[in-house]
Amino acid sequence: MIKKILEKLSQLVEALSRYPLTVIFLVAAAIINAMSINQNVDYSKWLLTFLMGGFLGMTLQVFWERFFNTRLSWFLTMGMALILTLGYFLLVEDKTTIGVEIEVRTGVILLILLVAYIWVPVIKSELSFNESFMASFKAFFMTALFAGVLFLGCVVIITAIDQLLWAVSDKAFIHTLNVIGFLFAPVYFLSLGPVYPGASDKNRSSEKLKHNRKKLENACSCPKFLEILISYILIPLIFMYTVILIVYIIKNITGSFWTDNLLEPMLIGFAVTVILIYILASNFENKFAVWFRKVFPKLLIPIVLFQIAASVLKIQDTGITYSRYYVIIFGIFAAISGVVMSVNGVRKNGIIAAVLIGILLFSLIPPVDAFTISRTNQIDRLTNVLGRNGMLQTGDVVVANTSLSERDQKIIAETVDYLVMMEYSKNIPYLGENFDIDRDFYNTFGFYYDEKSNRLKDSVFLNLDRQEPIDISNYDTLVEIDFYEQDQKIESDISYFKINGKKYTLSWDKTADFKILKLTDETNQDLIQINMKEVFDYYNTVATENSQLNKTALTANEATFIKENNEATIALVAKNLNIEKSDQVNGGNGSFYVLIKIR
Repeated sequence: MIKKILEKLSQLVEALSRYPLTVIFLVAAAIINAMSINQNVDYSKWLLTFLMGGFLGMTLQVFWERFFNTRLSWFLTMGMALILTLGYFLLVEDKTTIGVEIEVRTGVILLILLVAYIWVPVIKSELSFNESFMASFKAFFMTALFAGVLFLGCVVIITAIDQLLWAVSDKAFIHTLNVIGFLFAPVYFLSLGPVYPGASDKNRSSEKLKHNRKKLENACSCPKFLEILISYILIPLIFMYTVILIVYIIKNITGSFWTDNLLEPMLIGFAVTVILIYILASNFENKFAVWFRKVFPKLLIPIVLFQIAASVLKIQDTGITYSRYYVIIFGIFAAISGVVMSVNGVRKNGIIAAVLIGILLFSLIPPVDAFTISRTNQIDRLTNVLGRNGMLQTGDVVVANTSLSERDQKIIAETVDYLVMMEYSKNIPYLGENFDIDRDFYNTFGFYYDEKSNRLKDSVFLNLDRQEPIDISNYDTLVEIDFYEQDQKIESDISYFKINGKKYTLSWDKTADFKILKLTDETNQDLIQINMKEVFDYYNTVATENSQLNKTALTANEATFIKENNEATIALVAKNLNIEKSDQVNGGNGSFYVLIKIR
């Protein structure tokens, strides 16, 4: 037991010394994430940069081990990793926020580096990509298991301390996850990775080479239970799933197959599973595995080609988005992989990794990258529809059109939604830098915005501009209240206060169909009452007069409802509210400032 623990600790120490640059970046990532947790500040640019540096460090480390053996070449290789990391930081630092495009590009780059980390050590090697993939596959699941158990154990300990000894901050759990996720898990994963044969072996002693060879054999070998799981459980399940897919495609080849959005992720999942199982089962000699390797690559090709055709046809309705672009290029990758697996032997599976890296790199390089093509296509779709309906005037001005066809409304809503999500709308002259899809859509195009607006037709959302000053000079006191029409457990009394030595009570009367806000004096006589139905009717009118269902910044004047009599004046200033509607206003909730003046 002690020997096993010492062996694991020794592996962790080896990983620290083998990947020093990666470890430094991981420590930095953990620190910056801890700062973000404590301060509630967005450090995502720094965090992504450190993650990028960590991936570059580990990938270039195995690249150096495979092809070089001098210390100078190592420093140059790590220097390249630092330069590339700095370049990435300069690119993201130039952006105001980390948007979808940056996130997707970063994810694609990290995937490229991960695939390269698995593939590079076995380029022109006695070992195949299958063995390297098996080692990484086992390391990943071992890491997930150990990290998961460690985190659960820490949660139990922290909870016990909190319950039995002293109070522990709620952030202790997320900090624990941070340390395990950014430090323990990746370092443990790297510690399980073997040192592959390469040029750097010239610098190692015979004893060290023997140790590395033994670790390599253990890492690349397939456990018997995994072979049984893949061969006798997963492969039969995949076969049955494939039969269902083929039957569905044949039955619907002239109908819903080409428009069924649910089928697309199922086919992508099928392709991913077939490729992964093929690589994992490449060295199995049982009949199930041999049959799978002979048959499934050939089945994969036509199924994927059908999916590519269906995805291309869908572009006519949706245009090109970055997600559609990646679905199509994944289909191309899967089809090429099917050909490679059908024609070449299992030792040539490294070609699959090379093809994946090449296609992913292609998707990042302008002007053929996913984002340039999707941006251009979506802007062209929007411009063409606006032009066709006479909505574009000289000087890049859009004129609202309330008589658009349903199809044109759908195209405008979808393209504007995509362009806003990707932060491209600010660079479109006729939309402008300050275009807000919730605030400006109706006034710009003449109809309410897509599915969200269809839902919003049954509700109204209003908010007070928090920068707007509120004049309280003519009032005696201010109270904050929250109103929930459906909450029958709400306390009747809201607030007690004194004005000129007299006691007053602000409370709810819950006996009416719609709650009533009332002010009473110390003799329990009503001074003034406000039926909240009147209040929500007023704010519904405000929303209607502004010709929009979602006004995110009401002025203080618009947000104020006033009722007065000879005894008192009450002004309700809506901080935020939600009005639920059917044919008429029938409920809602909100938060208000209540200004009170006793006459």
